[in-house]
Amino acid sequence: MSCCLYPQERLREESILPFSAFLTDNFGRRHSYLRMSLTEKCNLRCQYCMPEDGVKLTPRSQLLSTSEVLTLARLFVQEGVEKIRLTGGEPLIRPDVLDIIAELRKLEGLKTIAVTTNGMNLARLLPKLKDAGLNLINISLDSLVPAKFEFIVRRKGFHKVIEGIDKAIEMGYNPVKVNCVVMRGLNEDELLDFVALTEKKPLEVRFIEYMPFDGNKWNFKKMVSYQEMLDHIRQQWPNLEKLQTGQTETAKTFKVPGFKGQVGFITSMSDHFCGSCNRLRITADGNLKVCLFGNSEVSLRDVLRSGASNEELLQIIGAAVGRKKKQHAGMFSISQMKNRPMILIGGLSHNQSSSEDPSVTLGQSASDQTLPGIDVYNTHLDGTTEEKLTHTDAQGRAAMVDVGGKVPTRRTATARATVLLGPTAFQLLRDNQLAKGDALAVAQLSGIMASKQTSALIPLCHPLPLDQASVTFDLDEPQNAAVVTASCRTTGRTGVEMEALTAVSVAALTIYDMCKAVSHDIIITDVKLVSKTGGKRDFHRHP
Repeated sequence: MSCCLYPQERLREESILPFSAFLTDNFGRRHSYLRMSLTEKCNLRCQYCMPEDGVKLTPRSQLLSTSEVLTLARLFVQEGVEKIRLTGGEPLIRPDVLDIIAELRKLEGLKTIAVTTNGMNLARLLPKLKDAGLNLINISLDSLVPAKFEFIVRRKGFHKVIEGIDKAIEMGYNPVKVNCVVMRGLNEDELLDFVALTEKKPLEVRFIEYMPFDGNKWNFKKMVSYQEMLDHIRQQWPNLEKLQTGQTETAKTFKVPGFKGQVGFITSMSDHFCGSCNRLRITADGNLKVCLFGNSEVSLRDVLRSGASNEELLQIIGAAVGRKKKQHAGMFSISQMKNRPMILIGGLSHNQSSSEDPSVTLGQSASDQTLPGIDVYNTHLDGTTEEKLTHTDAQGRAAMVDVGGKVPTRRTATARATVLLGPTAFQLLRDNQLAKGDALAVAQLSGIMASKQTSALIPLCHPLPLDQASVTFDLDEPQNAAVVTASCRTTGRTGVEMEALTAVSVAALTIYDMCKAVSHDIIITDVKLVSKTGGKRDFHRHP
């Protein structure tokens, strides 16, 4: 069965699909693994993770609350997610992390709860974490030399991380995964020492290729490739053997015969594993990222806070997953792309700033500097960023957009306008005492009729068959205003925001016409798009 389903088809065929179509992309990849960032804050300042001058932290009110984290987790698990990894920032500094894990453990169908931590608080918290239901632990450790560790993370605490690793082994976690970002000139000389750790301890040391994110000064010369690391290790252990791994595993895993543990390589840069990717990410401020190296984000927080139903949330999630590319760009293109610092994404590593650090500025994150619910950046695979009008040709002349190659999807749009009437006209409208008759009934009909004539009124709009159009009114007595809301829906190749805006505008003009005999001091204001779904970019205006 084809997995290239659009939202309305997904609803219809959900009962017979082996996996949720909302979490299945157009290349058949099933996303059963969700990474949720619990915080942007951290007690370390790792060089590869955050810029030297700090990052702008999202205001607390714009971060996901505990109930919002659990609501989204519950929804994803209901759709087939079997593994949730809690990341950050540093997830273990979130005060309610134990409560979150305990609630996640109650979700039927969730098989694995994992955490990626810098290990600073791990030894102290681990007994309670295990009691709450934590299954897997990844601990970041980029050097076995205390002084070098402090240089990389810009903080003390080496002994605390080692204590955390030992505590995890003591409590029966097997394997305990240790993440090491390898950087030339900094720690690549410790590869053999890390491998030697696996001789006596049930560790999986995972060497991660240095990856580019905003502000971490990525340079190709600093990256040590998987093949180079492997060749170096095999000089010491020529009998190093490759292990079989699951199809969706990111690490290429090896073992020195006779050693208790094993080593792995995360080859995001030199040998991507996009074809088997089953991961989705939710940032601490509630944005869904379908690819770690993609710069497209959709705000689930704003949709959630708008009172959307689970079905509406799934439509938005499904549309984002459906737009996931076959693979991310190459390493040189990625290094030129605009993307958040790793710390704000909840990437493979997680170390970041706390608000107490004077180098960190408080304010809006990347996603808060843009309209909610749309792609943060419009970046091409070659790394160039471009903003352009779609209704002009190469010479700047007006042109109708060719949508013939697009597949029809279910598309919705809602628009709103306010008509300020003054006390006399408002009272007559409210009481249906206007000389011309029932203004709201006439305005409702005119708005619906106008939505169907949008392409005749606006030259470059495509004619669309509307599945549904509605116009409703709310009377705001304190302002003596009528608030008009229009919603349109179609199954087509382009969106219906213009139809909704036309409907709301003509309905507002009709109210003006019906009331102008009483007063000409009427103001039509705040005409705006409230939301649109189903296209390349969903949009939801934050209240």
